Amino acid sequence: MQRSSGIIMHISSLPSPYGIGTLGEAAFDFADFLAASGQKYWQVLPVGPTGYGDSPYQCFSSFAGNPYFLDLDKLREDGLLTRAEIESVDWGTDEQRVDFGKIYNGRFPLLEKAFSRFERNEELDDFL
Repeated sequence: MQRSSGIIMHISSLPSPYGIGTLGEAAFDFADFLAASGQKYWQVLPVGPTGYGDSPYQCFSSFAGNPYFLDLDKLREDGLLTRAEIESVDWGTDEQRVDFGKIYNGRFPLLEKAFSRFERNEELDDFL
């Protein structure tokens, strides 16, 4: 094995206007930055749905993904949410800290709205 280096950083630490980092454009940009910097690894820490205290080490499931990390801009691009709907949510004002209460109260109604607008298609059926 060749010697290499990387970084450990949780997805929630990525920049985002929606209160918490996501697996959206900022994640892809960061991965590109790491590659351009000669890094080989990005350890993202557990990304499962968290319980009391919102610790990534206290996940409800070792298989499920955390809905906090779904990219709202991608859902908007796919026509499942509008910019006005996303911007109507109070995501908090402290860019240095995640306000999990605001994220919880704001994100889940948006995700439910996006899900209600989703139409199953042949491509998804083939995947399933």
